[in-house]
Amino acid sequence: MKRWWWLVPVALFVAVIWASDSLTMQGERTVYTAGCQGGAWQANRCTGELVAGDRYRYRALKARGEVVFWLVGSSEPSGKFTGCDVKDGRNWSCRARSATPDAARTVTLEMARGQALPEKAGPTRPLHRVSKVTWTLLTLGWWFGSTAEED
Repeated sequence: MKRWWWLVPVALFVAVIWASDSLTMQGERTVYTAGCQGGAWQANRCTGELVAGDRYRYRALKARGEVVFWLVGSSEPSGKFTGCDVKDGRNWSCRARSATPDAARTVTLEMARGQALPEKAGPTRPLHRVSKVTWTLLTLGWWFGSTAEED
């Protein structure tokens, strides 16, 4: 048992890295969302049961000024925004007119410091973001909250 003591801090380190979504493919970011089953959204609070929503993955292509996105685990085709200002995979912005018609299939046209920013009056779906840990707990049926993250 004494020879395996080092596994505890390593396991904790790996768990923290996984939960924070710090290590991702170059230029990629995943946005985890929640749905509201049997109720309605009132701002970021669900009046029904909070359930795991879709996972939106974004890949920023700096050299092309493009952002490609898709729903993880879906057979729906990917979408693409062009004419974007891409600093890196965690910081990019696309104008609404360059994103249409694909904008209606996603939840954001902008990412800042790795966080999806909601469109206040844009063409995207409503953004009800949750953390990776919350989303995982929701898929397992182990989450009892009713609020998505504040924007």
